[in-house]
Amino acid sequence: METSSADGGGTPGLEGTRPRPSGNATLTPPPEPSSALFTRRSIVLSFWAIVLCLGLPHWLWTTSTYRATLPLSTMNDWAEGKACDLRFPFPIHLRVPGWTLGEEEELAGKLRVLLHGGKGGDGLGGMFDFPVHVVDSNDAYPLQADMDEALKVVLHVNEAPNAHEHTSSLEPWEPTVHLSYGLSRAGGRDGLPPWVAAQIRELFKPQQEALAYLLNGTPFAATKHEGMRAMMSRESEAKLDARSTRAFKPSTTYHLSFSLFVSGNEPSAWAIEDALGVYVKPLIDALSGIANFTVTTQVQLRASFSPSIAGPTYDEASGEWKLRKEGLSGFVNAAEWPLSPSVGEGSTINFVLYVPAQGQSPLVIAETGGTGWLVPQWGSVAILNPNPRSSQPQSPTATALTTLTAADLEPVMLTFAEQLTSLIGLPSSPTGSLALRLAALQRERTASLLLSSSSTLGALSRLVHKLPNIPIPDTVATSVSTSLQHLELACQDLRTGRYSKTAGDLGALGHAQAANEASEKAFFEPSMVGQVYFPDEHKVAVYVPLLGPMGVPLVLAGVKELLGWYRGRGKVKGA
Repeated sequence: METSSADGGGTPGLEGTRPRPSGNATLTPPPEPSSALFTRRSIVLSFWAIVLCLGLPHWLWTTSTYRATLPLSTMNDWAEGKACDLRFPFPIHLRVPGWTLGEEEELAGKLRVLLHGGKGGDGLGGMFDFPVHVVDSNDAYPLQADMDEALKVVLHVNEAPNAHEHTSSLEPWEPTVHLSYGLSRAGGRDGLPPWVAAQIRELFKPQQEALAYLLNGTPFAATKHEGMRAMMSRESEAKLDARSTRAFKPSTTYHLSFSLFVSGNEPSAWAIEDALGVYVKPLIDALSGIANFTVTTQVQLRASFSPSIAGPTYDEASGEWKLRKEGLSGFVNAAEWPLSPSVGEGSTINFVLYVPAQGQSPLVIAETGGTGWLVPQWGSVAILNPNPRSSQPQSPTATALTTLTAADLEPVMLTFAEQLTSLIGLPSSPTGSLALRLAALQRERTASLLLSSSSTLGALSRLVHKLPNIPIPDTVATSVSTSLQHLELACQDLRTGRYSKTAGDLGALGHAQAANEASEKAFFEPSMVGQVYFPDEHKVAVYVPLLGPMGVPLVLAGVKELLGWYRGRGKVKGA
């Protein structure tokens, strides 16, 4: 039999045992067992322990950057021109045949005073020195071979009654000037020292102007040599501007590429080795103390003009095909002519010889009538017309040539040799002496490389200071140390006038080249270059998506447990 309660539901026994909330009372969860609380807090604590004890140290270790110690103060001193007081000595070795040693010494003393401008020096902070030394006139050897760094002055004094001519002549392959002075001219011996000093100044003036031009506006000029540019005329400055624009950047190696491009099928060969050996190799040998040179040659037939130019037009009046001057810049067909680019160590200097077709010969430049031009910091282009009717001196003697002989190439090779001197920055004066021009180039190259190395080290110092997180490997520190060492040696050799390489010393130029290479190697370290373009903002963009989803739950759970622990501690204290 079923029974039911008076309200019609449930079992009387069970209903009587269930507590009923009174009026406004709310249900509260039962207290959490201490074991569950301990478990939850242990889990949160273990996560934070792993993060703090394992994750954070591992992250710091894997993301830390090694920074080798660099001599930043020394680097800044070089960049600011404080580490080296640039001085350029122009040593002079004097010899006067027929004079006694005492007379020669007296003349040398007067020349020292005159060349330094009297008590005021050279007016440029002592940047230029003119040490004058006497060579024994009775020496069996006219001029010692170990005096290659100096200007040799051989003075011939003519004391004949009718001797009144003063002459000066240079030796082309030696740094020697022969002076002839007639004493019967007004002034006699009293006028001899000023005249000799004037001749020497005239020889060194272009070098002084070039060095003043090079150092102007640099920290090395600002320290002592204010106003050195005042010694230059506008004409001289314009010439130096043009020379620096044409010349390649100083380098220890130059690659010379000689290319023959023929419009048709002939000539298909050229005696380039014979021509180079006769007309170019002597110049390369003379320049070997400045840089190393490599030579490559090539021939390409059916070479067409660049499509970027309109091409030559025929002038009936002169019977010549003419190229407009504005089309010369696009003459070289870079898309089809396999010219060597300047890739890797050293600069590539291109020498292009173009032989037009018989139907477009003679081919000349419309404005000048010439057949060659120089491309600044690239190379040279020459046109060799095969038409015997052409009045151009470089035309071959036959109408159909299969091979260009060395004689055919002579005018072109001589032009290439002359333009090579312009492309490497060889001074054009004094015109009568290649040896003095080479000595001037050595001084300029040494100064230029010292400036470049110092500037690079200063830029590296600023970079390291600006980017504190950039890594600095030991290779950078080694390169910087090597560069500073060579800079010091270059400065010492420069002040003593030792420029050329010897058996026991690289010379000022060699040390400057080594310093420049080491400084650039340090600045362009691959492991550093990547960090330059990776600022801290990029790190934020990487870490936020990675750590945000993991960090937010951990932080919230940790805060919750700390608050729970703090409240529970307060209840215990209140009880």
